[in-house]
Amino acid sequence: MSKSTEISNNRKARRDFHISDTYEAGIELKGTEVKSIRAGKINISDAFARVEKGQLYLYGCDIQPWETAATFFQHESKRPRRLLLHRKEILKLEHATAVKGSSLPCLRMYWKDRRVKIEIGIGKGKTHTDQRHDLKERVELREAQREVARFNKRL
Repeated sequence: MSKSTEISNNRKARRDFHISDTYEAGIELKGTEVKSIRAGKINISDAFARVEKGQLYLYGCDIQPWETAATFFQHESKRPRRLLLHRKEILKLEHATAVKGSSLPCLRMYWKDRRVKIEIGIGKGKTHTDQRHDLKERVELREAQREVARFNKRL
């Protein structure tokens, strides 16, 4: 069984999108990028994927440069990175994003064995009323749990 450790999580994606399906993808990285990820210098809050010319690319993923690397080995912090998926999965994602209002936000980045993996989802944007409805449900659930805890405390 493989061990997975989370590197970064994009909580904003689940707030802003209805996620219908998720995919695990490998990511093509340079050596200095891997060292920066190990140091925790990564931000995926604005990251999304896009299909271009039959390939899947990740945009908006900010991996800060590694300090001790020489300048000619250094990488660009927000360069597009290729994601590694099977051809059938890329075609499914291409058809899913052809629908208006849907996109491929990056949900989380994690280690699986010794490789960096990205979880992307097929997301459809939420409106402000949907976000308020979700917030209202969370508040109601929290209040119900407090009442149950108070009732059990009295016993």
